[in-house]
Amino acid sequence: MKPLDSSAAVQLKLEQTLAQWLHWRCEPPLQAAPHLDRPLSGGLSNHNFLVSSASRHYVVRIDGVNPARHGINRNVEYLAQQSAGNVALAPTPCYFNPELGAMVCAYFTADAQQEPTPADLAQLCLGIHRLPARHHKLDLGNRIKHYENQLGRTAKPLPPEAIRSAIAKRLNRSEISNTPASLCHNDLLPANLIVSKGKLFALDWEYVAMGSPWFDLAVACEGQQYDKGQIERFLFYYLQRKPDQKETGQLHLFATIYRYIELLWHLEQATPELAPAILESRLPRIEDKLV
Repeated sequence: MKPLDSSAAVQLKLEQTLAQWLHWRCEPPLQAAPHLDRPLSGGLSNHNFLVSSASRHYVVRIDGVNPARHGINRNVEYLAQQSAGNVALAPTPCYFNPELGAMVCAYFTADAQQEPTPADLAQLCLGIHRLPARHHKLDLGNRIKHYENQLGRTAKPLPPEAIRSAIAKRLNRSEISNTPASLCHNDLLPANLIVSKGKLFALDWEYVAMGSPWFDLAVACEGQQYDKGQIERFLFYYLQRKPDQKETGQLHLFATIYRYIELLWHLEQATPELAPAILESRLPRIEDKLV
């Protein structure tokens, strides 16, 4: 991945964002300019910073890659996270400046216990899928085609043809699903979840889009590495009833597609020298699901 900004450019954008503090929508309004506490680790594609004003803490995120190249719509992200914040599903954004590639949110302190229960994760998913619709759609087929084309332009290996063909068939099955599209987070992995003051919240909404809720549920389950029993409990809390065979099949279908997209993403980020080893290590996760 080629960074969009140099360190100097990121620093300048951070300073410009902090200088706009009078325009941050905080309740109550800030009484003094915020200052930088420290950079935050963990971001794979963006730059995150912890800043403070008096005793109040915020996270400033500066784009690290070109959002359009990765199918990210920052305006949709901001509006969706604002809606989620209004119903306590996410930190509410208090400043957004797409020209700077900047967004500011309240900082949530993590509890000691960070592993969500299947019930808590299901309730979070349910809340997200009830948020207002937005004019941005996740097309899984286009996302896969984009990554495969990117790999084809480099010296990096593609997954075997048999795997690509099997995934294409599953994509066709997913496209004829009669499940209505809903707003989905599409990246509910452990790194994007936080338990704060006993409540589970979703972070990092940059892949939010309209799509199948089953893909969102599959990503959440795969991220937690749920076994069969945990998946059944998770779906029970989400559906408010015992899932039927078709529903568990839908989850498995989208979990397989997700694992393939995950593999392509990691191959794209890797150097040509490391890509073959990544393919060899991650391919069994998909082959197991194709059985």
